[in-house]
Amino acid sequence: MVTFGNLKQDSGIKVLNDYLADKSYIEGYTASQSDVAVFEALAKAPSSNFAHALRWYNQIASYDRKSLPGVKPTLDSKAAAAEEEDDDEDVDLFGSDDEEEDEEAARVREERLAAYANKKAIKPGPIAKSQVLFDVKPWDDETDMKDMENKVRSITMEGLVWGASELKPLAFGIKKLTILSTIVDSLVSVDDLTEKIQDFEDFVQSVDIAAFNKV
Repeated sequence: MVTFGNLKQDSGIKVLNDYLADKSYIEGYTASQSDVAVFEALAKAPSSNFAHALRWYNQIASYDRKSLPGVKPTLDSKAAAAEEEDDDEDVDLFGSDDEEEDEEAARVREERLAAYANKKAIKPGPIAKSQVLFDVKPWDDETDMKDMENKVRSITMEGLVWGASELKPLAFGIKKLTILSTIVDSLVSVDDLTEKIQDFEDFVQSVDIAAFNKV
């Protein structure tokens, strides 16, 4: 019987494909147990790159192979030894490009699944925020309170939003500016914000925190 080498590798399938280029069967003019032996030696249907072998494989697959004539031969000892060696190897250094692509696709899929699972596991909770009500006191009753408010609102920081404000009587005709701010706790320090307001020394005499509430 003709031998084709290791039929679990493309090298062996190519030999089989070339052999069947002008033949319908492994031996003779009808299907036999010789065809069954080679059919069973294949791990799977040949790829479309091996058109002759694939055509033969599909034809033999359509038969009741037990009923085909002849005695099923054993594979050549060298080919059988090669197959056993392949089974023992953990890594096939001569695997097909398709196998390498399948392994790469599986690796990428596993990495993406792991990244998604990790992202879900460390999903952040709600952002902690606070509302701080400042009392900003001027030096005297001649301080332009509107201008002072504009100075305060000119302070911009990531995580800071200015809210409503009003003027409230303080003493001797002097009014203080009460202004609300909403801050992201992890981004804005109340002490830093207070210092920035106090930096307007021409307008601001002092700054007090009138109220502090978590949102």
